[in-house]
Amino acid sequence: MNKDIQWMQRALQLAEYGRGHVSPNPMVGCVIVRNDRIIGEGWHRQYGGPHAEVRAVEDVEKRHNGHLFSESTAYVTLEPCSHTGKTPPCADLLVRKGIKKVVVCNGDPNPLVSGRGIERLRTAGIEVVGDVLAGEGEKLNKRFFFSFRKKLPYVILKWAETADGYIAAENGQPVQISGVFSGVRVHKWRSVEDAILVGYNTARNDDPKLDVRHWKGRNPVRVVLDRHLRLPESLHLFDTSQPTFAVNYDRQTTFDNNSGRYSERGSIGYIKVNPGEDEILQLLQQLFKRGIQSILVEGGAEVLSAFLKAGLWNEIRRCQSIKTIGSGVKAPLSEGVLTGSELIQEDFWTYYVNT
Repeated sequence: MNKDIQWMQRALQLAEYGRGHVSPNPMVGCVIVRNDRIIGEGWHRQYGGPHAEVRAVEDVEKRHNGHLFSESTAYVTLEPCSHTGKTPPCADLLVRKGIKKVVVCNGDPNPLVSGRGIERLRTAGIEVVGDVLAGEGEKLNKRFFFSFRKKLPYVILKWAETADGYIAAENGQPVQISGVFSGVRVHKWRSVEDAILVGYNTARNDDPKLDVRHWKGRNPVRVVLDRHLRLPESLHLFDTSQPTFAVNYDRQTTFDNNSGRYSERGSIGYIKVNPGEDEILQLLQQLFKRGIQSILVEGGAEVLSAFLKAGLWNEIRRCQSIKTIGSGVKAPLSEGVLTGSELIQEDFWTYYVNT
């Protein structure tokens, strides 16, 4: 196996550990190698915390007193940053440490970096090799890359339907469709996405919490479509336990990115969209501006169909139960290209991507 591929695979493995903790930053891993041996490694663990390169350099210094950089190669899954954000530039750190060579998986699409990190390394006389396992890196950070390129969140549509094709009972009344293990899986999914969205009817009929109580991880930002602000404040969605956006036609509040709070009612914010065929696009644009890079849409049927009709989705995760109810609200029809399937107890899950 090519040595660059071998060590980049390890860096990608490390990067994965940051899933659900670093957004809106990308997941990044770094491995520092000398004489075909790892002498330091690290990954971006928490948004606002030290980047992967910093962690790896600290690891080298802890293990080897930092005397081996000039003979070493750093394998980084994303181009080292060249700007000062919440942390200093990682490209400058590698230059200061005298790293001999840097191997990069993907360039950074962030306009603040976008080739400047690699240029800084080369200007300092460091050999740089790019695009090693680039496809794997794109897959790892697909939400980050899509969001930066399209200026929209990455959208995942999820629903459960009965064996006879219904998503809810008559008049939208909730019915338990999927099994316990599928429920745990969904909570795991929630923990790694920035936001979760439901419509008016689901909020009113189900009164969901939309948290990750069945999995260890962070709760997503909740988004509810309440065009005329008629949902009662007694719903779990408005209990201020986690940030929540109510999307409507009349009211707009400002989110403070620094404090993580809204201008009204603590953690409850309002997003205004104008009535029309492009409401879903307006909503996604507004969420992107507020730092939301990915969103899990959990229904109901009307909301899911709106995303499908607009073509503004990236993945579908569809659960088919063995249960039947005879009548009710019809589930949407799946679209896109089937990428896989699995059986979780008696639930049959199929997965699709939008091409």
